[in-house]
Formats: sequence, C-alpha cells, structure tokens
Amino acid sequence: MSNFRRPKHLTTRRMQETRPNPPKEQAKAQRPAREIRWNCPAAAKCGGCQLTRLSYAEQLQWKQQRVAELLDGICEVRPILGMDDPFHYRNKVHAVLAVDKAGKPISGVYAMGTHRVVPVRHCLIEDRRADRIIQTIVAMLPAYKLRIYNEYTHRGFLRHILIRTGHVTGQIMVVLVATSLEFPGKKAFVQELIQRHPEITTVVLNCNQRETSMVLGTKEITLYGEGYMEDELCGKRFRISPQSFYQVNAKQCEVLYRTAIDAAQLTGAETLLDAYCGTGTIGLCASDGCKQLIGVELNADAIRDAKENARRNGVENARFLCDDAGRFMQKLAKEGNAPDVVMMDPPRAGSDQKFLQSLLMLKPKRVVYVSCNPETLARDLRVLVDGGYRAEWATPVDMFPGTEHVETVVLLSHKKADSYIHIDVEFGEGEGKIP
Repeated sequence: MSNFRRPKHLTTRRMQETRPNPPKEQAKAQRPAREIRWNCPAAAKCGGCQLTRLSYAEQLQWKQQRVAELLDGICEVRPILGMDDPFHYRNKVHAVLAVDKAGKPISGVYAMGTHRVVPVRHCLIEDRRADRIIQTIVAMLPAYKLRIYNEYTHRGFLRHILIRTGHVTGQIMVVLVATSLEFPGKKAFVQELIQRHPEITTVVLNCNQRETSMVLGTKEITLYGEGYMEDELCGKRFRISPQSFYQVNAKQCEVLYRTAIDAAQLTGAETLLDAYCGTGTIGLCASDGCKQLIGVELNADAIRDAKENARRNGVENARFLCDDAGRFMQKLAKEGNAPDVVMMDPPRAGSDQKFLQSLLMLKPKRVVYVSCNPETLARDLRVLVDGGYRAEWATPVDMFPGTEHVETVVLLSHKKADSYIHIDVEFGEGEGKIP
C-alpha cells in the first residue's frame, strides 16, 4: 500500500471543537458509520481501498493530517468534510469477468498489481444495486452459453460489466463489454435481465476487440432504453453515456462543488474561467452566479458533453473551448483579457508552469483551486503565493472513503486586488459558442 502512514495522533478533538454540535438524532445516526471498523474480506488482495484498517473517523483524521502537513506554512487547513455514511457511495461499478478452476464464471477485481481476478460479490464502497445486477448477469451466462473472454488466448465473448447509477434520478445503465456486437440471443437475455431487475433503465453493448487493459471500446449499440442515463448535481441535470466522465461519488461531489462555488464569491457580475473543465459540471453548477462562464478542456469528447449539458440545462451564458488550458491562458495574457475568477481542477499531476505563469500575468481577483492530489497542490500553491497570491484557506473533502485519496479546495486572493481592471472576454464569430 503506497504512501500510507499512520497519523501521529488519531484524535478528532480539533475537528469536534471547530464544528457545530449536530442534533442528537443526527449524532446518533452518524456514530455507528464513523466508528465502525471496515470488514472487507477482499481488502488485502484487492488493494482498491488502502485505509480499511482504520475506522472512518480515523480515516478522516489521517487525511486531515496529510493535507495539513503538506500545506504547513502555506495556509490554514480547515476541518475535513466527510460523509455521514461512508459506505456504498460509488455510482460507477466495474466488474472484470473470468472463470474459476471449475470453469464457472466469476466477477470481481484485479488483484493489486496483477491481472488475476479476485472474486468480489459485495463491495463496501460500491452501489448495492450494481452489485446485485452484476451477480444476476454472471448467473445467467451459462444458460445463454456466453463464453468469458480470456485475455491470454484472446478468445471468448464477454469481457467486462460496467454499471452506472443515478444518485438523484435512480436511473441505472448496464454496459456489457464484449468482443463483438454480434450477440446471439441478446433479445431474450435482455428481457430476462429486465424482468429480474426492472430498475434498469438502459442496456448498452460495447465492443472492445483490442488486446489491452482498457475497459471500453469505441463502438456500441443500445439493447434497451435510450443508451444513456441522467443524474443531477447541485440542481443541474447531466446526461451520462458509457464513455462520459462523471464523479463516482455524486453525493459528496455536491459538497465539493458547493465549497468551491462558495469560495468563488460570485455576485453575478463576474467572468468565471473554468480551467480543465472536463464535461463542464462544476462550471455549469456555478453558472447561475456569474455573468459569463468560459470552460477550457483539451479533451474534445468532454467539450462536446459540456456543450450538450449546457444546452439541456438552458445555460446561455456559457462558452466551452477545446484547447490546452495553459495555451489558452497564455493567449488571454497576451491579449490582456483577465477573467475575474479562475476555477481550476487539474489532473493528479497538477498544473504546469505555462498555466501558472499565465495566471500570474492575468492576476484574476480570486483563484479557486480544486485538487485531487495534495502533493502537487502544495507545489503549485507555492508558485502562486510567491507570484503575488495569498492562500486564504484550504478545505479537504473526502470524496473516496476507504482510500487514501482526498480532494482539497483552496481559495487564493490576489494581494493587489485593488489594482485589478475588469475586461470582458470576447470571442470571434462562432468561436467557443455552443452550436
């Protein structure tokens, strides 16, 4: 298990002192979930959850201390925002298929560092509905004579099962990943699956013929329903296809987004730049509070989803551009076009010098940094602080209970905000517009 260190002091005293006392009924409901010891029989082999040796209260303290140590001397670290119930939060569940020694189909996960499948019937962090559907599908395979794909011989039909569930809508999408779109008996198979699980809203057959560890291929057909599902975040509705990126913990994602949006201090007059915007979720959730939203993302598929999400939600003040965030920032800096607020959510590797130096040239009033890696966050914050920004505070958010991963929201304010000049960002004909 990488990067795991037991905290020096596993105490929640500091967090309890800085949080308001919850109602007695709420405290009673929270206590078992936060104090219970995780008991996962697959934890040692799976490797997906690194902190199961700790109670959830101890996990939160470990993450709090990790962020506090890395940001020591940079800014105040506020108490971590954890979940009331840290179990079964994953709305995206991926099951690898294999056969056991007796030749029976099994589903599970790869053992840590290998391609050996560890059977898992019930996972502590996965949506229970998804686990039940996966077990039903596995049980149905022999009757329909569907062979499991062997990654060594490259023979067989069914490779993976992917389930996505809607936290608010309750919709469920089943994706069967196979080596061909030719599925003998597919109509009967899907009919039986829907009879057993009428909660399923769509079934998609995805074709992956590549000899790779990548789960999804590029071709797919819809076997039942619309071929996509929908869910809601912060009052906005998002369309989710098999290939779409969507936060795997929607409930806690709302906590993360609201923390970031509150930090932006939007009044309705600002131009908000959402860098590394992905499918536009956080920017669109913030769009009601700003005058203009600009989203920048290098992934063309994600930008298409962002534009579609804006259209579906009737957001007319948004522009999404397919471009490298650093290159786009350089362009704005050369033109002297400064957004009022920059919201940045870079990948685990963090931002790059091109982006950070352009940001320092633009001098937006506020920067809201949403990080999934406290190590690269600390590195980037030092650059921004040395360049004229003040890191006001950081709030860790536990998006992935059971794991060592932690999200962090940081508010930065420019030290010379009084010298800031607002300029509306203009685009050429058709550039960046939602078609």
